[in-house]
Amino acid sequence: MCGIYGYIGINKHDDAAKKVVEGLGRLSYRGYDSWGVAELTDSGILVKKDVGEVPTKKPAGLGASAVAIGHTRWATHGGVTRGNAHPHAASDGSFVLAQNGIVENYVELKAQLKPQFKFKTQTDTEIIVRLLEKEKKSAATLREALRATFLQLEGRNTVIVLADDGTMVTARNGSPLVVGRGAKGALYFSSDTLSFAGEVSEVLVVENGQMVEWNGSDLTVYALDTGEAVPLKFEKLTVVAQKADKAGYDHFMLKEIHESPDVLSQVVAQDLVGMKELARVIDTARTVYTLGSGTAGIASAQIAYYLRKIGKVNTISLIGAEAQSYYDLFGPGDVILAPSQSGETADVLEVLELAQEKGVQIATYVNMSGSMMTRMADFPFMAGAGPEFCVMSTKVFTSQIAWGYLLAKLIAGEHTEGTEVLAATRKALRAYLEDPKATVQLKKLAKKLVPASSIFLLGKSQNMEIIKEGMVKMIEGSYNHAHGIPAGDLKHYAITLMETGVPVIVAISNDEARTDSISAGIEVQSRGATVIGIGQGSVAAFNEFIELPDTGETAAIVNVVALQLLAYYMTVELGNNVDKPRNIAKSVTVK
Repeated sequence: MCGIYGYIGINKHDDAAKKVVEGLGRLSYRGYDSWGVAELTDSGILVKKDVGEVPTKKPAGLGASAVAIGHTRWATHGGVTRGNAHPHAASDGSFVLAQNGIVENYVELKAQLKPQFKFKTQTDTEIIVRLLEKEKKSAATLREALRATFLQLEGRNTVIVLADDGTMVTARNGSPLVVGRGAKGALYFSSDTLSFAGEVSEVLVVENGQMVEWNGSDLTVYALDTGEAVPLKFEKLTVVAQKADKAGYDHFMLKEIHESPDVLSQVVAQDLVGMKELARVIDTARTVYTLGSGTAGIASAQIAYYLRKIGKVNTISLIGAEAQSYYDLFGPGDVILAPSQSGETADVLEVLELAQEKGVQIATYVNMSGSMMTRMADFPFMAGAGPEFCVMSTKVFTSQIAWGYLLAKLIAGEHTEGTEVLAATRKALRAYLEDPKATVQLKKLAKKLVPASSIFLLGKSQNMEIIKEGMVKMIEGSYNHAHGIPAGDLKHYAITLMETGVPVIVAISNDEARTDSISAGIEVQSRGATVIGIGQGSVAAFNEFIELPDTGETAAIVNVVALQLLAYYMTVELGNNVDKPRNIAKSVTVK
């Protein structure tokens, strides 16, 4: 979940430290607890690091150099302190190292190393540093020492090492790493391609089990298992650089919610040939699974709903970290559909890797170019939703469930109707987002909800997963407790929590679940709850109702955008950091 960035320029005038700080700023969605930069100087390696977000300008104390590496951290082992921030240095200062990942066997390795080294931090990263120091004593090169070190690590890890002789070595197992080649041969190393888009013309995606070495003159890729060199495979970079610009909005989250109608156009423009082939495979599949984690896990469950309801496909939705009980059931003839913003989610990749070994065909829908999930998929689809700078995903979630809807319509033989419905949804959603009265209504409601110790959300049918996503957004942004409950399950347990003043949001559409959803709202209202309806077809009996455009089968898409906006205004009202909520990161590359 951390971000790694490195730069090798032509000369000192390139100001590598400045390049790295700028790159880390674009990677800060991956973690913003602390940051660090290490630059190669004539007198050795100079390290500057601190807690908090990456600075907007190169910090004082860093000079002009041709080579530097940096890191933005999401803490896993050890608190958020300057000492625990990366990069970490060797005891003699001969190299520095930054890591993205978790060393799962760090306790055992630390016990082995304690007799030889004094540990200065609480991080698992320092284990790698000390182990590399040990291996370096007997290895012919830094690369061989890192290889010997890396083969002893358990877990998904990627590291970058800068030595005082100008050598730079990286190793990857799980966590992403890409190398970009820019003008006049300048090299960029990063955790994603967007961070250096506009600076490079071609990119090398480092595969799992590979190392990359820059020895001062040549760039070489090696296989971790054998140590043998493998061919360089640079590809033309197709990602378009986009400036982190709020375009007049107060926050990226608000801007990205307002971009939701546009992503529906990208969904309609998806490669029809590829979707038809996927539809054919799904139609003859033994079992279809959807898979994701966090917001993408909720999107995958909504996609499963569309496949069952519209496509008449027996589909099971799985959460990445809880899929183990299905491992023995995977086999040839099965299909997994996996939506993801980053395409690098560790617990999802673990499931996909095992499923692929068992002959399962994989389809992915990813927003980040060059991701691991995209490269391993039999059917890779790109969302094309554009950069999402806010850590809380909004427009990408909308894109994911709209894609699932269109796929279900294609399987049902109703692709044309599906594109027409999405086009109408786009128009209706745009009109709602541009209506100032809607903004006023949501802001007022947000103020009422902020003091509540708990907020409950109810939904059924197409709105059941949607209220869970509303719950997630409220928790992420407001740091308050919210609970999404299937409306039909209310009477079995959650009704005991209903009492005077408890706010309950009920998502309602004009569908087969409407009567049951209204009944659930009235039941909790009779116990004293304050009931807010949100959706299509106002319910006079409720305390308040947020009326939204009726787009039929896609009403859930409109409803979730309104819930995203409500969570946004609650976050603003509380004065929390909207675009970078505490303790979470956008790309979860560790388990």
